[in-house]
Amino acid sequence: MAVMEVHYYSYSLKSNITLNVIIPTITSNEAITDSVVQNKYSYADGLPVLYLLHGAYGDAFSWLRFSNIDRYAQEKGIAVVMASAENSFYQNLQSGKQYETFFAEELPQFIQSVFPVSKAKDKTYIGGFSMGGYGAWFLALSYPETFAKSVSLSGALDLPDLVNNPKPDYPFNFVDAFGDVKAIQGSRYDLLPLYQQAKQKGVVPQLYQAIGTEDFLYQSTQKFNQDFDALGAVYHYEEAAGGHDWDFWDTQIKKALNWLFT
Repeated sequence: MAVMEVHYYSYSLKSNITLNVIIPTITSNEAITDSVVQNKYSYADGLPVLYLLHGAYGDAFSWLRFSNIDRYAQEKGIAVVMASAENSFYQNLQSGKQYETFFAEELPQFIQSVFPVSKAKDKTYIGGFSMGGYGAWFLALSYPETFAKSVSLSGALDLPDLVNNPKPDYPFNFVDAFGDVKAIQGSRYDLLPLYQQAKQKGVVPQLYQAIGTEDFLYQSTQKFNQDFDALGAVYHYEEAAGGHDWDFWDTQIKKALNWLFT
């Protein structure tokens, strides 16, 4: 397994940025045969790739520091890409940095040009936790021609509820991210109409959702799911004992990787 720290200039963010990229490689305990190489390390054909998003206060190193994603990626033979998004909710900020454009367009183009990953939609996935759980579904539903599957772990999916009932310690500038916060419901940032639009186009990505029963977002997630179900939404749902923490996310990302390959 190769874990690489990459620095380059991003035109969307107008600054030098850091990426962390995991590329699975043959290990010493594997039989080095043509079959193994072709089936698991098909660099010429392009590896499946997962763009993995962080939550509030996080960065490109969050998953590497607090989870076993490097080991899980090696086991599955999947490339994983991690980049920083500050507390942007993965939006094009009015203050300048274009995070939506970066994650949906620039980053996949860069990764596909530099690393041995597939350009095929059916091998391109996106996931994240908390703020990144919202970001993963938002980007997948907004760009269903790019991402085939999307994973939300403890995602802040009910955006109108989050924005209209903020906690004092939230680090988000909602106006910078979304503009008129009173108009969030039904807007292009609201996952419910986004799903309807993708459904009407016949390009809904496959969706995975997991939430801990002790998570502070559990009740808002249940409310969101009721509205989501009313749309006839199809998605994989997991809940288990756990809170808004890395013990839960580490367990669930391993399950989500199994789901990605079903």
